[in-house]
Amino acid sequence: MRTHHTAALAATVAALLALTACNPQSADTNKPAAPSTPAPAAPAPAGSAPAAKTATLPDFVGKGLQTAQDEAQAAGFALLKSHDVLGRDRLQALDRNWKVCSQTPAAGAKVDTSSTVDFGAVKLEESCPAADAPAPKPAGSTMPDFVGQGMKAVRGALPSNASITVKDALQGRMVLQESNWKVCSQDPKPGTALTGQPVAFTVAKADESCP
Repeated sequence: MRTHHTAALAATVAALLALTACNPQSADTNKPAAPSTPAPAAPAPAGSAPAAKTATLPDFVGKGLQTAQDEAQAAGFALLKSHDVLGRDRLQALDRNWKVCSQTPAAGAKVDTSSTVDFGAVKLEESCPAADAPAPKPAGSTMPDFVGQGMKAVRGALPSNASITVKDALQGRMVLQESNWKVCSQDPKPGTALTGQPVAFTVAKADESCP
């Protein structure tokens, strides 16, 4: 009888082993599931740009040009330029020697910080004009009226290949820095057709009266 029970038990164990071999997952029912891989984030739309940053532009009028530039940069405005409001086309080579007469955009405007801020300036010892002096009209087919305008700016309004002579109208002085001189007379006269002929000017210092 003991032999019979032993044989039956052996047969049962063999059957269970066969079932486990056919279905291996049945033996791993308590094994934790593998973590799922998170889906990748969706890419940003092509061509999208970062949002513009805006700030209120302070009032710089009356301040030294160097101070105005420093304060503008501190306020977040990095693109700065300046120009001579007297229309003489002088360069602001040493900003501490100039003061601000006007600014664009105007003070108090809420603007994009990537905008360019333009300062209109004069030298410290000069008075600010009520408005920017207009730039000389570029010469086209006829000669503009340049009398009273800064000689350096006038030269820039003529063709780059023009033959130009400049003489002191008062004392025969050398005209070395044209931005310090203004036109007293011109030849050809305003309205004359420009056909490549030489152009001549007499000039006086900016603070002098023409003869």
